[in-house]
Parts: sequence; C-alpha cells; structure tokens
Amino acid sequence: MRMNEIPVWEKYTLSIEEAAEYFRIGQKRLRQLVAENPDADFILQNGNRVQIKRKLFEEYIDLATVV
Repeated sequence: MRMNEIPVWEKYTLSIEEAAEYFRIGQKRLRQLVAENPDADFILQNGNRVQIKRKLFEEYIDLATVV
C-alpha cells in the first residue's frame, strides 16, 4: 500500500475494479447491475466513470438473495 493510499474498506466510493475485488463479484456482473439499476442509490456517476458507494452497496447486497 502506498503511503497516502486509503484502505478499500475505508473508502466512501469504489471503482468497478475495486468493488469487484472487495465484494468478490465479477466486473462484468457489477457493470450489468449498474446498467439494470441506473437510478440506484449505490451508484455515483462521475462523468462517464461509475463509482459504487460502498456502504449503500453493502446494504443492497445484504437484502439481495441473488446477485
């Protein structure tokens, strides 16, 4: 870990790549979830870059029976 890098479990938002590694869900499936739920609370669009709000996505996962 670099000197000023924030650990992934403390970040507010995660990139698709970080979220895939953190939640152990494929990048393709995460992109599909974003496409299927464009107005979901756990999605933050930064231009054309998608960010996943970690805590809100954790809540979404907790309620989901299938991802």
